[in-house]
Amino acid sequence: MAIPVLQAQYGPTYGATGRRQSVVPRTQEPMKKAEPMTADEIVANEMPKIIEALALNEFEQAVVSSILTKYVQQRIELQILKLEPEKIKEATDLIRIRQDEELKAGLPEDKFKALQELQKNGFNKKKTKRKKKNKKNKS
Repeated sequence: MAIPVLQAQYGPTYGATGRRQSVVPRTQEPMKKAEPMTADEIVANEMPKIIEALALNEFEQAVVSSILTKYVQQRIELQILKLEPEKIKEATDLIRIRQDEELKAGLPEDKFKALQELQKNGFNKKKTKRKKKNKKNKS
């Protein structure tokens, strides 16, 4: 007699485990398009790695940040234009050259070279150290 009374009290919303099931049907939320990051956000994400790797003082940080923001913005604008691949390559090469000239003028030579090396390695300085350690362990 107790079982029909419990079913009457709790109804069909309780499953076999006694847990309450949602009355609202579950659906996946539509994937929201990730808004593209701004030049400021991109540079802000990379600056801690650059500062740590190059040991930049506050003035050098401001110089590097402003130069990188300027040229990242130019690259973003270039992508928006959707030009032919050849023209995009020419324009990005020109942007890179101008960026390097400004960075060279604003940083000491050793830090500029270190920044170039960091950019060449894709800001993954920690990964390169791990590879070297792994090679030592294997030998």
